[in-house]
Amino acid sequence: MTDIKLTEKEFEYTVDFKRDIHMHPETAHNEFRTTEKIREALEGIPGVEIMDSGFETGLLAVIKGREEGRKILLRADIDALPQNEEYESPWKSVIPGVMHACGHDVHTASLVGAAKILGRIKEAGELKNTVYLLFQPAEEGTTGARMVIDKGTFDRISPEMCFGFHNWPKLRLGTIACHKGVLMAGKRNFSVLIKGSGGHGSMPHLNVDPIVCVASVIQSLQTVVSRNTDPVDSLVLSISMIEGGRPVNIVADEVKLVATVRSLSDAALDRAIERVESIVKNTAEAYGCKGEVYWQERIPALLNTDEMYEIAKKAASGCDAEIIECEPSLASEDFALYRSFVPSFFYWIGSTPEGEEPEDLHRPLFHCNDRVLRTAAQLFARAAMTE
Repeated sequence: MTDIKLTEKEFEYTVDFKRDIHMHPETAHNEFRTTEKIREALEGIPGVEIMDSGFETGLLAVIKGREEGRKILLRADIDALPQNEEYESPWKSVIPGVMHACGHDVHTASLVGAAKILGRIKEAGELKNTVYLLFQPAEEGTTGARMVIDKGTFDRISPEMCFGFHNWPKLRLGTIACHKGVLMAGKRNFSVLIKGSGGHGSMPHLNVDPIVCVASVIQSLQTVVSRNTDPVDSLVLSISMIEGGRPVNIVADEVKLVATVRSLSDAALDRAIERVESIVKNTAEAYGCKGEVYWQERIPALLNTDEMYEIAKKAASGCDAEIIECEPSLASEDFALYRSFVPSFFYWIGSTPEGEEPEDLHRPLFHCNDRVLRTAAQLFARAAMTE
């Protein structure tokens, strides 16, 4: 039986691949170089066929197994974040203002590594399942999964199971977290536009100031968590951007804010969405302004079902790693959208070596130990061979 793990040569290749795309990160829907690098890597693996996905960025490939096998989909996200990298390494980002601060370079390289393992297994005549490799763009902002769905991917390939993972800095390197139930939060991103009537800063009585109004809106939105949510439910409302006005004595005509609300509870998220609408409308009216809320698609909570948990845990148990339990997170993943089309499971893989302080996701000093690639590629390959 072919060994289901990276050889030393394959591991070195996977590390080099990861470091290359880490140095050249690309944000959501702009992953053109990354996509070409993935294509080049896969074209060098026997048995891998690149499919016509219809994606502008991202890529879909297949390794065909024997006819009696199952159809398994493996998914990795490929995009980076718009922030400056501060962690010093020889492969530090060379793109100003863009970095892999969430480890999607690790996810991408791990799936390339898994393709190398599965290619060897196919060459040996031991690959029963047909395995689809999905390199998904634009997970940050949670628009990439919807694009994949809208391109008819699931109608075309009809997978029977889907597996994904995220590196998790708070977990020790050499561990795989398998969680039954809700693992990550449902969320809804939104923006608010407050419209007033600007004019000269010296004549406030002739203006309707949207900046004063939006300040009150921001304060009032905090009560969605503190006063409108059951204390036993987890809910977060975060405002990430405020935009409006000019650095002269002119009162702004409008102000925009961007925010997210997320929860592990569907009922709590429903209630929060209602309260956001009411607070924005009524507060704006009280200040003589007009307020509009613009919602993005709702991402459901990421749920690992009991059935998929048993299958996924069995796949992970064959890896050279410790299987652990974990607490859910209020972070979100658009992988959750796939569950409407295929039974799915999402792992977390520990990425911080023993004795090292973890640097959390989406931080300028974030970094991921290369050794996690061994575990992740092996896990992907073992999940692909689920019977």
